[in-house]
Amino acid sequence: MSRNPSKNANLALVALGANLPSSAGAPADTIRFALNKLLELPKVVTTGVSRFWITPAHPAGSGPDYVNAAVSLFCDLSPQRLLDALHAIEAECGRRREGARWQARGLDLDLLAYGDLVLPDVAVQDRWRGLPPAEQALDAPPELILPHPRMQDRGFVLAPLAEVAPDWRHPRLELSVAQMLAALPEAALAGMRPVTA
Repeated sequence: MSRNPSKNANLALVALGANLPSSAGAPADTIRFALNKLLELPKVVTTGVSRFWITPAHPAGSGPDYVNAAVSLFCDLSPQRLLDALHAIEAECGRRREGARWQARGLDLDLLAYGDLVLPDVAVQDRWRGLPPAEQALDAPPELILPHPRMQDRGFVLAPLAEVAPDWRHPRLELSVAQMLAALPEAALAGMRPVTA
């Protein structure tokens, strides 16, 4: 584990997405349900919630459009305990963590970052971040990787995240969320649009 202490040491960033109905309802209803569950977690204080965004499924053609959002929160849970809580919320909505990667789903909650932590270490984070595109859909890390190794590549993550944590800096890339968003090619944002929650 690598830590670079900062004023945001307990700032956690979470991405939310859904493109199929869940036990909580339609995708937008599911995102609202998950946000309410996050508010109920002990030792967690939500500091920002993005607008909802309609975004094309990734990869293209893999399902209906997603509803995506992002939330920032201060958290006294460990990253692993927070991730476990996110997985419990997913399970409550009927998510089973099996099958192919990047498939349509009723709810997806991703822990994107936790302060300046690099987990499990710099070498592993860098290796997963640098994984060739052809291998990304085939390989999933067996452990929590922070920051999320694909966050810098995804408009559907960065556009909502820029609304709640534009100044958070990636500890390996040394770029803010706003800078990573600005660096994306136009194709990474194609078809995306914000909507009212």
